[in-house]
Amino acid sequence: MTSTITQRVGHLIGGEMTAAENARAVHDPGKLDEVVAEVAVGTVDDVDRAVRCAHEAFQSWRQVPVAERVQKLLAAADVLTGSADELASLLVREHGGVAWEAHTDFALGTGVLQHTASLTEEFFTPVQFDDAESFISVEKVPRGVAAAIVPWNMPVVLTMMKLAPALATGNTMVLKPSPFAPAALTLALSRMAELLPPGVLNVVHGEGDVGAALCSHPLVRKVGFTGGTETAQKVIGATSETIKNVTLELGGNDPAIVLDDVDIDAALDRMLKGVYTRSGQICFAVKRIYVPRGLYQRFADAFCDRVDEYAVGHGLDSNAGFGPLNNETQYKKVLDLLDRTRNSAANLVQLGRKLDPAGWDNGYYVLPHVVRDTEHSTPISCQEQFGPVVPLIAYDDEQQVLEWANDSEYGLGSSVWTSNPDRGLDVARRIEAGSTFINTHAFESLDLRMPFGGIKQSGIGREFGTDGLAAYVEDHSIRRLK
Repeated sequence: MTSTITQRVGHLIGGEMTAAENARAVHDPGKLDEVVAEVAVGTVDDVDRAVRCAHEAFQSWRQVPVAERVQKLLAAADVLTGSADELASLLVREHGGVAWEAHTDFALGTGVLQHTASLTEEFFTPVQFDDAESFISVEKVPRGVAAAIVPWNMPVVLTMMKLAPALATGNTMVLKPSPFAPAALTLALSRMAELLPPGVLNVVHGEGDVGAALCSHPLVRKVGFTGGTETAQKVIGATSETIKNVTLELGGNDPAIVLDDVDIDAALDRMLKGVYTRSGQICFAVKRIYVPRGLYQRFADAFCDRVDEYAVGHGLDSNAGFGPLNNETQYKKVLDLLDRTRNSAANLVQLGRKLDPAGWDNGYYVLPHVVRDTEHSTPISCQEQFGPVVPLIAYDDEQQVLEWANDSEYGLGSSVWTSNPDRGLDVARRIEAGSTFINTHAFESLDLRMPFGGIKQSGIGREFGTDGLAAYVEDHSIRRLK
């Protein structure tokens, strides 16, 4: 087995990058015999040191004028943009995405920083009442040390969705990246941290014990988490003893409802981006597609024809439509789901082609799959696949499809596909989800003016915009009698 170590990445604590003495190897999921980076493995003591450093920095950072913090955020956005070309290929070799997906991650992260900065000063304007009896001022104050735990699939933007509002509102932060994509993110953050007072931005690497120590630390007052629902339950448990505020952005089983007046070709141009981007490893990806029974055969044939055009390979291969799955656990989960579907009454169709057949088994590669002639109640339809496979389910009428779309423990994203905008809006309003898109369902569907998050087991709270800012402040009500 060959091994090429390209990066050594330590913790970032108090403005200094520590040596990665106790380290774990991060392998390229598309070339498993290649080591991309060696990254420090943190301990509970590392967490305590980082949190106490952040707590000390908070005492002065909270006093920095809002306008000055905004300028720091804008400067950090410039640093992130300037780092993208250098670090995007490293990110590809960590998380398995293709090059444009990594560049999109950096670009979205920059956009979050800039948009948050544009809202912050007005957001801090106090609400005041002045009458004959008293003067009242309702003011916003930062919470303190914020902890952030982010996954591997889009680590840059998911970090900025927490970092931007936290720092803009005067909090300090300790971040734990995913062990599966820590290097590029940490290097970018270390450059951004150079613009900030020491201790305002800290990074500690590690496994679940580090996350638990971070969530339970008594000096942490806010936790922002993006990841799976099972891990979120542990986050809630760890924060319960000290009653911390939490924002949880979790998984989804997003339905796409195709109506009988849809333009199939136009819909597929946009829909496929929401199914197979990042190999289907996106929380709000299209996970199940409902098609009118009278349209089903024609839609399914056209869908499969388009999916068969995908070429799958390493993310740095410009011909790759998508890359490998990120890690062994997810790879085995998807393969098991495919095996169970293959042994069911459904028609599992494998499509696409391998760019490098000789190197196929040296990565977590899975070709795109479509499940035809399946039912709403089957496992492939009821659970989040988080892989390049999607079921097509026939329905009879709008009432039935809305019941099926809402028949889920999740409620993150959703979409409606139609040629009639008013009809699409009517159907959208009856879907139980944090977001519903009409004639779109992909990265391009997001708008920073829209709060992002889920209902039911898809999360607590919202990110983006003033909703994201509000999650990192407390209201302080002051009343003076006259």
